[in-house]
Amino acid sequence: MSSKMLQFVTSATAAATFGAMLLAAAPAFAGECAPDKMKEGARSTGETMPKNVKDEVISTVDLTSKGKEFAGYMLRMRRITLEPDGVVPWHTHDKRAANILILEGTVIEYRSDCAGKIVHTAGDVVPEFGPALGHWWRNESDTKVVIISGDLLPPDMPPDDMM
Repeated sequence: MSSKMLQFVTSATAAATFGAMLLAAAPAFAGECAPDKMKEGARSTGETMPKNVKDEVISTVDLTSKGKEFAGYMLRMRRITLEPDGVVPWHTHDKRAANILILEGTVIEYRSDCAGKIVHTAGDVVPEFGPALGHWWRNESDTKVVIISGDLLPPDMPPDDMM
């Protein structure tokens, strides 16, 4: 084998090994919409009333001291508990960015850009933000679901705007 061929094989092997390591080390992603169900405008509404849900603010940080562009903004953390058949009603994320951590259980998300169900299980993190994102959640299981929600609450949005 020529030295150039050996160098190519060694480089290709190293690249393949590195790629495999990256895949093995990649974080788990939350459930996603099945590719054949992705469709902009698939839903424009959903359940509109909370049901069997407890929404508890566990921490807030007033960001006003960070400068005038943050005046009135709150960094907020909530614990949301959905009992069986519980519902977090339809809401949008055009103004309020959030990260959702599923602590316990399995919950179903119905999104504006998905014609199917999106299943989220314990350990999933779901980023929520964007002018086109509207959705609602339902606990379709026999056990409770516990969610931690970290969001950036703008000054023009009441703290209880979601529920």
